[in-house]
Amino acid sequence: MKRKIAVVLTNRSNYGRMKPVMQALKEHPMIELLLFCTGTMVLERFGRPVDLCKEDGFEVHAEIYTELEGDMPTSMAKSIGTTITEIATVFNIFRPEFLLIIGDRYEALGVVITASYMGVCVAHIQGGEVSGTLDESARHAITKMAHYHFPSTQRAYEYLIKMGESSGTVFNVGCPVGDISLNLNKNIDLNPFKGRGIGIEINHLEPYILAIFHPDTCDFGNEERYTEEIVNAFNELKMPVCWLWANIDTGGGHINAYLRRVHEYANPSWLQLVKNFTPELYQVILARSACAVGNSSSFVRDSSFYGTPVVLVGDRQKGREKGSNCINVSYKKDLILDGVRKQLDHGHYVPSKLYGDGNASSKIADILSSLPVYHQKRLSYVNEDS
Repeated sequence: MKRKIAVVLTNRSNYGRMKPVMQALKEHPMIELLLFCTGTMVLERFGRPVDLCKEDGFEVHAEIYTELEGDMPTSMAKSIGTTITEIATVFNIFRPEFLLIIGDRYEALGVVITASYMGVCVAHIQGGEVSGTLDESARHAITKMAHYHFPSTQRAYEYLIKMGESSGTVFNVGCPVGDISLNLNKNIDLNPFKGRGIGIEINHLEPYILAIFHPDTCDFGNEERYTEEIVNAFNELKMPVCWLWANIDTGGGHINAYLRRVHEYANPSWLQLVKNFTPELYQVILARSACAVGNSSSFVRDSSFYGTPVVLVGDRQKGREKGSNCINVSYKKDLILDGVRKQLDHGHYVPSKLYGDGNASSKIADILSSLPVYHQKRLSYVNEDS
């Protein structure tokens, strides 16, 4: 009998990293893949990434609406409660044996709480990492509820062991985004910017910048001011910028509203705003960009496979393992501008294998197909006889 493994996707970056894993699960003879999409995966204002899943041939077993409007800490907290309520119904219907979840999002935390209390064995990808904001707390909370772990780096593996996870439950396989990155045709002739978003249409054959700036959930209320510093740096640089909308975290709406006003009233000659790309196109755009600017985790993780020059702004990725291609600056226009110019002058770096060798997905599927299901966790350093 095939093992039922549920994958829950909560946002566009989830799909970008989980697509090769989902394909490996789908093709495995001993696994039945159950795919549930929630969070911003199903929202039109984020481009409904769930539709990309369907176009890529995945059956979506449930679309679950859980996000509350408001762009406030209250709405984010209440969305966790909505996630627990709605996911519980879905799990009760489909009865998965395993939940496979990735990352550190608050939506993922709600899903894992539900699975833990419903007797679903939890496997977690990207545990043991350090980053800024509340996401790090969510990541570690998920670790303590998860039964198995697939960290992306050696340091993350070691941190999980130090957190009391049994070495027999931790498998260092690398980050699955490498499966896309290292098998990508980065010389695609197609113009990925054509007909997308609003603002200018970027010439993909000329140097451009990729920008993503998310709110810092530990620094609520300063999003527009920080975004303005980045915009002012780009205004002076006057180089084409493809800017993806911020995520749904508290303050993300403030960032996006500010960017809309910049587009509508200033109409800068350098700005293109885009909701979403397919996982492959996003990787091509990141790989070919002259510099990536902002605070997306993909600028730390995914960029390492290409050596793309990166300027991280602020503390959202503070403490994360970074390749030599990343530099960090504070929220000041002049420092951002200096950082971008320094990276443009340097050009691409030597690619790194910090986050793996690009063969994580098949390893994850094979391991999950034979792992024993269990529910009661024990800290590895606790004496069972005591």
